[in-house]
Amino acid sequence: MGLKSALVLAAAAVIMGAPAAARAAGPCGTTPGLVCSDVVVPLDRSGAVPGTVDLHVESLPPSGQSSGAVFLLAGGPGQGSAHTFDLGDPQSASLFRFLFPGYTLVAYDDRGTGNSGLLNCPALQVSTDPSGQDLLASACASSIGPPASFYGTVDHAADLDAVRASLGLDKIALYGVSYGTKLALAYAATYPTHVARMVLDSVLPTNLPDPFGANVARAMPATLSAFCAQVCRAATPDFAGDVTAVANRLAAKPAHGSVLLASGGSKSDTLSGVGLVSLVVDADLNPGLAAELPAAVHAARLGNLAPLLRLHVLDTVGSEFPAPELSFALYAATDCRDGPFPWPADSAPSARPGLLRSAIAALPPGTFGPFGTWAADLGNASLCDTWPTPSGGVNLSPAAYPNVPVLALSGGFDMRTPTEGAQSVVAQFPQGKLVVVPGVGHSVVTTDPSGCAALAVHDWMLDTSTSRTCSRPPFLVAPIAAFPRAPSRTAGSAATFALATRTITEAEAAWLFGASNTSRSAIPGLTSGSLSPIGNDGFGLAAYGIAKGIKLDGTLKLAERNGVTLKFQGTLTVGGRLAAHGTLQVGASGVHGTLGGRPVP
Repeated sequence: MGLKSALVLAAAAVIMGAPAAARAAGPCGTTPGLVCSDVVVPLDRSGAVPGTVDLHVESLPPSGQSSGAVFLLAGGPGQGSAHTFDLGDPQSASLFRFLFPGYTLVAYDDRGTGNSGLLNCPALQVSTDPSGQDLLASACASSIGPPASFYGTVDHAADLDAVRASLGLDKIALYGVSYGTKLALAYAATYPTHVARMVLDSVLPTNLPDPFGANVARAMPATLSAFCAQVCRAATPDFAGDVTAVANRLAAKPAHGSVLLASGGSKSDTLSGVGLVSLVVDADLNPGLAAELPAAVHAARLGNLAPLLRLHVLDTVGSEFPAPELSFALYAATDCRDGPFPWPADSAPSARPGLLRSAIAALPPGTFGPFGTWAADLGNASLCDTWPTPSGGVNLSPAAYPNVPVLALSGGFDMRTPTEGAQSVVAQFPQGKLVVVPGVGHSVVTTDPSGCAALAVHDWMLDTSTSRTCSRPPFLVAPIAAFPRAPSRTAGSAATFALATRTITEAEAAWLFGASNTSRSAIPGLTSGSLSPIGNDGFGLAAYGIAKGIKLDGTLKLAERNGVTLKFQGTLTVGGRLAAHGTLQVGASGVHGTLGGRPVP
């Protein structure tokens, strides 16, 4: 309790963005034709709590005749759609004009996000300890005060309709990603006559997220097995089994260790079962992490926790977002208002932890698949159990949705919103279609390197009778092989070459890991040195090692794509007390050079 109490005190400060002055529509950004405006909406539509919110709205008409308007709805909750989709950037605008040919593009920051009265609780925003986040969230809500009750999905849907009306539109198309799909579905249920069609990417049904995260836990083994089929053999024969075994072990006894920092120091780290499962989930948005995890988890199962602890530290740093990009205060305000939860909405916060424990104890065996009941901490119930305002009890699921065309996209490697959720939603729409892209993670359009998902949306917007099937795209970087052991004595040229090539492939994955997190920070090697990004297309290695006794120095630059697979080129120097020293050339055709005075390979 001492740590939690300290965290509560730290969370007492809250910053609420002041409402922007009402602004007439005018040009903005660098994309020609983009218009920005503000739409003022009541904070509380019942009028009981005074106040308004200024919603920042961006609208981009097509170059020719308009076929209608499509509203772009971002995820989270906590991502502002205008901020996320960035129509003011010509390159981003070009993507969405391709997806929705002939449509006016509309994106607005939801209340509490971006430029629409941003909610920012600093301590909650930077928190990485799940065990204290419920008290941080509660303190955040108390600091916000009475307005904290008015950031639920019902409020967001009403705001969406207010923006629609302000633009003089009758029927609109909706494009939602992740939480944006839940908002789109809730809007369709509440305002059915104003919906023309919907594109739902990474579908979150209105009755989710599960309060315990049970749907995520149950689906994970099959998702991991499908992801690793035929491609992870060099790392592990059973990725799903490794994750299950290590996660249950860590739930019983968390691992503690020290991780090398790029600066040369070290950082202590603790990894629990929930921490590991959360790390695995994060891989569905990060292809570099996905390439590293099978080998790291297998090493942990065999007793070597160092690679896994390193990934955990790197992911924790990479998961830090400034509030304008993703407001965790708004995330909590929305999900803690919505539910569903195993307690009455008007229950006293002091009673909820006990109700939560009783509900978990009553869950039938197999609720979490191969994981124990400890996995219940994956869900939002453990975040919201002390939320001080009405919590849960909001029914967002209608008796029937409007009969409109719906295209749903699901990634076969999506662990946040598993495909079964998309299937259940599509089944409720007679004109519904589902496109599953194997091997691709969350937010399908932007994580599918083949572009098939984007083409599926483009074609369907032109003709809803069309249907496209997507094959599994090649990896940007393939899953790495098992982490090598350090040689027991000085390695010969062939053994050094084998270690060096495995270090190179791991470094490529580590670079992609950082790039996918938009991190510009140096990345530590596992045993020595660091990797430093160079621009957006290369990296430098300084004494970089993943096995003791061998280090790489030099620079690799992105040379070309072999299809979608990344290829690098450059010159590396091989050193270290157990290595055959020399130089290697890396190119599209492979790796070759001289080690210990001998040509390799």
